[in-house]
Amino acid sequence: MNEASFSGSSSLACGAIASVESVSPAELLDVWERGQHQAPVERALTMLAAVCPSASRETLAALSIGQRDACLIALRERLFGQVLTSLADCPACGERLEMTFSVLDIRASSKAEPGAMLSFSQSGYELGLRLPNSLDLLALAGCASPGEMRGRLIEQCVMSIRHQGRTESTALTSEMPAEILNAAIEQIAQADPQADVQVDLTCPCCRHEWQAGFDIVSYLWSELHDRAIHLLREIHLLASAYGWRESDILNMSSSRRVCYLEMLAG
Repeated sequence: MNEASFSGSSSLACGAIASVESVSPAELLDVWERGQHQAPVERALTMLAAVCPSASRETLAALSIGQRDACLIALRERLFGQVLTSLADCPACGERLEMTFSVLDIRASSKAEPGAMLSFSQSGYELGLRLPNSLDLLALAGCASPGEMRGRLIEQCVMSIRHQGRTESTALTSEMPAEILNAAIEQIAQADPQADVQVDLTCPCCRHEWQAGFDIVSYLWSELHDRAIHLLREIHLLASAYGWRESDILNMSSSRRVCYLEMLAG
């Protein structure tokens, strides 16, 4: 039997999640340019920093992965709407499926606040845990295998250990029984469900049912990349035809840019 409870903290700005703003065409291109050569974790923070101006990059990096992804889902909805489409291959028959779903289908509720501590007890062990954040993921860059990443991540998230009433060093995390470590990982996952979104799928050909993971960071970046390339093509055409500066073109409304482009197309 295990027990878990939260100890809330307001040290991080909860408002960062609620204050996601829209992005202008110029800002979108700036984000795209900065994120071109970044790793996915850094890229996620770059996208968030552009739309959460009241929060520092340090504050955003300290958000749990689920809280970070909730912000990115809000940004995706602002930029591209509620409907998402994606492709998946059926693991049973190999059929390629086109999925259409809503942001409501990938939103998960969480009872954890930014900076919350999770108290967990089982089989004589009492652990103080925190939720993984972007800084933790950045620290995993040198890991050689998923198993090593998993082990290092739980070591980073164990803040305190008591066994049979005695305080132990967190350096002994890896020496705890596997059942305790696995249960602690499960408690963390339950506390931050937005960090691991699974979409239910059914193959229309063979009726096989399975779950597929959804990564908002890579999905949103792909859409943002396509939008940036589209904008750059529009700028190129209008600048070539009229001699306008990039800033002047980006300051136009999208409907006005489309009107000029249609006139150029004859």
